[in-house]
Amino acid sequence: MEAPVTTMTSIRLDTHLADEAAEILGVKSRTEAVHLALKEIVALKKFKNLMKKSAGNLMFEAYGK
Repeated sequence: MEAPVTTMTSIRLDTHLADEAAEILGVKSRTEAVHLALKEIVALKKFKNLMKKSAGNLMFEAYGK
């Protein structure tokens, strides 16, 4: 897997919300919180799109069967 490309940027950020996100996500910094939140929202959107595209066509088996 390639290393992520990062750059310094400046954004206006609700610091209380960023601190709350960091606490909930279990990370130490606002930067980590923003990165993890972005990864989560991208994964969620991809999952939702997959579910919409595959509606009614996916079958799941119970674990251990």
